Amino acid sequence: MLNTWVVMPTCLPLVRRHCHTCGSDRFRPSGRFRVNAHHKLIDAWLLALCTNCGETAKLSVLERANVRSVRPELLGLLHDNDPGLTAELLQDPNLLRRNRIALDWDRAWRLDTGGSDHLDRKVDHLDRKVIDVSVRFAARIPVRPVRLIAAGCGLSRAEVERLITEGKVVSAARMSGKVSGDFSFILKR
Repeated sequence: MLNTWVVMPTCLPLVRRHCHTCGSDRFRPSGRFRVNAHHKLIDAWLLALCTNCGETAKLSVLERANVRSVRPELLGLLHDNDPGLTAELLQDPNLLRRNRIALDWDRAWRLDTGGSDHLDRKVDHLDRKVIDVSVRFAARIPVRPVRLIAAGCGLSRAEVERLITEGKVVSAARMSGKVSGDFSFILKR
């Protein structure tokens, strides 16, 4: 039986960027936008606040764009400070690259196992030897597969590492480093 786990965001991630006022390197997206028009050109920024001193940083969304080239729905969302647009823009790799920022997803996501927490106990109880798990990502959240498997199965990370080394956790995806895309694995007990 295939178990499906979902990595879901619980809140907006922190923005990693240097604060020129206090030297902190974390900003919290405020969910507000600033839109400024210059005749037929428009600029738009996502505002973020320093977690230490509260200084405001502007993350560029639009730069000197012709007003007619911007979708009217996008302009409406910018003017309404739409929280969904904030989450969508923070997932945009072009915005991250253009503003030279990275995201800090610590404590901003959770693993939804669909009620199949602690699979290691269920395996012993049901006397099943192989568990097939598909992990889906609701957003591009970089997480170590070892951490996900440990959390979902109720094991320590060291035990998961040992199971990988012994060949009891098998996956086509690499188990070292971080992943942010869907993958599957098989746990043999």
